[in-house]
Amino acid sequence: MSELFKDKINSKTIHDFAACVKSVYAPFPIDEFVNAVMDETWDKLELKARGRQICINMRKFLPEGYGTALSILDEVIKINNDGFFCLIFPDFVEVYGQDEENWDLSINALENYTKYGSSEFAVRPFIINHEERMMAQMFEWSKNENEDVRRLSSEGCRPVLPWGQALPSLKADPAPILPILTQLKTDSSPYVRKSVANNLNDISKTNPDFVVKLAKQWYGESDLTNWIIKHGCRTLLKKGNRDILALFGYDDVTSVEVSDFAVATPKVIVGDDLTFTFTVRVKKAMKVRLEFGIDYMKARGKRSRKIFQISESAFKENSQKAYTRKHSFADVSVRKHYPGIHSVTLIVNGMERGTLDFEVEAGV
Repeated sequence: MSELFKDKINSKTIHDFAACVKSVYAPFPIDEFVNAVMDETWDKLELKARGRQICINMRKFLPEGYGTALSILDEVIKINNDGFFCLIFPDFVEVYGQDEENWDLSINALENYTKYGSSEFAVRPFIINHEERMMAQMFEWSKNENEDVRRLSSEGCRPVLPWGQALPSLKADPAPILPILTQLKTDSSPYVRKSVANNLNDISKTNPDFVVKLAKQWYGESDLTNWIIKHGCRTLLKKGNRDILALFGYDDVTSVEVSDFAVATPKVIVGDDLTFTFTVRVKKAMKVRLEFGIDYMKARGKRSRKIFQISESAFKENSQKAYTRKHSFADVSVRKHYPGIHSVTLIVNGMERGTLDFEVEAGV
């Protein structure tokens, strides 16, 4: 079995990190720090909790003054700025730097540390507790010359960031995010544009009308913005939102026919592939978006659908194409398969065009 990433944060890597701190701050007690971090709770902690444990114990052995401690960390991060440990620095600011007295120090530190890793998780409590002030700061970051800082302005205010705290106020009303997204909609950095698109995709899950309206306003302004809109509307496309499908030219559902839809593997052993076939015919030149949905049997006997894209293609008038599609039923970390009746549904330009059942059996 492959090593879990959290187990790579061990006594050696923590000792090496402590040695970097000591190289900047001579009184830092390496062994005492390592022992304090790796206490009796360590083995049960997940990755993010291990980072917080390191952060809290680091505070115990740095100077009492917050500004002095930050000045030490400012030098440490120049030495140790690879991988997981980059997240410790902004986490330190999140835990110890939210008070008014240290506001400016903390903002400067978050801006600095995001250039080495990312401060996207650490800014979220600042937004929750001081939304107007922090969103104004995020907008200022959106104009920064550094792409990592500009990305922070978008990534940090995603309403629902994986691994991060949700932002309930921005989930309910994403309007405060709009100035930032507008500032970045033609950003030169793909890294930044992807964050903008992911922010829009987050918003679409709770405020679809907001994103639909914005997409209609922005689409066609530039190739850069068009990419953001397309990627940011991926959930709306999967949900078959007719306005968004029409925006991208996938609105025609009457000029396309589907035939010969069949499951070639009516019984699928866990670990093997589902195989299905179908043919698409069109009456006129048009764009066709093909997807399929799998209704998975879950552990408690209920079924849950997942949508997968097959292709987006331009068909010539009176043309047709036959498809064979395979889909793996091997267990992976994000999906375990259960025996029972499943189904596959073919979706053409957002409309369901047939559903077939098949049986999944447990592997040997």
